[in-house]
Amino acid sequence: MSANILDAVIKLAAIKQLDKDEIQTIILDSITSTLSKRMNPENTLEVNVNQSTGSIRVSFMCTIVELEKNLDEVNLLDAKQIFGKFVKLGEQYKREMALSEFEPKIIKTAQKIILDKIRFLEQERIKTDFDKQKHTIVTGRIKSIDDVAGYKVDIGFNEALLPPDEQIDNEFYKINDMIKAYVVNIRAKDNNVAIILSRTNPEFVKKLFEAEIPEIYHGVLKIRKIVREPGVRTKLELESNDPKLDPISCCVGSKGTKIDVIRKELHGEQIDIVVHSDDNETMIAHALGIDTIKRVIIERGKTAAIIVSEEDKVTAIGKQGKNVKLAAKLCGFKLDIYTQEEYEEKMAKERRTISHIKELDGVNAKIEEILRKHGYTSVEDVYAASVDELCNLEGIGQKTAEKLKEAARLF
Repeated sequence: MSANILDAVIKLAAIKQLDKDEIQTIILDSITSTLSKRMNPENTLEVNVNQSTGSIRVSFMCTIVELEKNLDEVNLLDAKQIFGKFVKLGEQYKREMALSEFEPKIIKTAQKIILDKIRFLEQERIKTDFDKQKHTIVTGRIKSIDDVAGYKVDIGFNEALLPPDEQIDNEFYKINDMIKAYVVNIRAKDNNVAIILSRTNPEFVKKLFEAEIPEIYHGVLKIRKIVREPGVRTKLELESNDPKLDPISCCVGSKGTKIDVIRKELHGEQIDIVVHSDDNETMIAHALGIDTIKRVIIERGKTAAIIVSEEDKVTAIGKQGKNVKLAAKLCGFKLDIYTQEEYEEKMAKERRTISHIKELDGVNAKIEEILRKHGYTSVEDVYAASVDELCNLEGIGQKTAEKLKEAARLF
């Protein structure tokens, strides 16, 4: 361990990207600590490095004793060989030894302490590097692939991990492929530090826009919110601090060049640029991305009904309902899509549900009692029943049943 210590320090520092002077201090402090525990408290111990040979020398005061208990004690017989035949019990002499002269167990203990401290120092260095990279996009090379752990990525200053839950479902990479990802987290476990990457985090999209769109990077355009179905669709809400600036034109670029760069990085993911509005109805329309919305109706609570044509309904809802779900997340409203006929039927059903049967045309006190007795209490109950079901009620004939059904339909 003591041979060519300076060369070893320089090599270790280069491998671990650590300061060699700091490592040398760790080595000397660790040796001092290990030896001091095996000496009397009052002893003055010195550990030094020979700069020319790189060897480690230890000097300390040694007491002559009958029976050795500590490292800084030597029995009379050995003392005569070390210090001369005239030494006496109780006398003290300064002794100098090479580290290699100590028993192997002591050296191994010191080595363990040194490695633990260097490992801790390396973790701190990695954490410092991580802090500089956190919430940024990094580029790395796929180093290995594990179906359970995910992709291990060499990002230069450390190895990072792209776990399965941070991967886009339809993206696949091979070893040595280059990949961009967002630094999202750090995990420390069992003396190891893992930098966690993500390609699904909405912030990944935000950083891509900041890198590609100068107006966003400089704050002229403000990203208010991003909602995303990774690999499928992203909706990005933008607000302009310059009323003359069109957010959509800035982001799309000439012939779509800017947005195409971002979409290419996201492997074709659909990106919707949504212009912010303080008006809820306008904002909902923008979020859905349908130019021909007939009407937006804000209902109770945070619910809105959007009326569109039959042709636009499929587009408004989107494949597997993705478009309306993302629009709802972006606006903070529960969004329901209707055609005009569907909405009118919805409103009619609500009227029928809250209206008592006595409000229905043709219902006198006798018919009301018959209907109520059989569980028909609202106009909707009559509307939902068939003519045959109503005819089976004692006291209600065919004509009466037909009139009741027609009145409920027209209610």
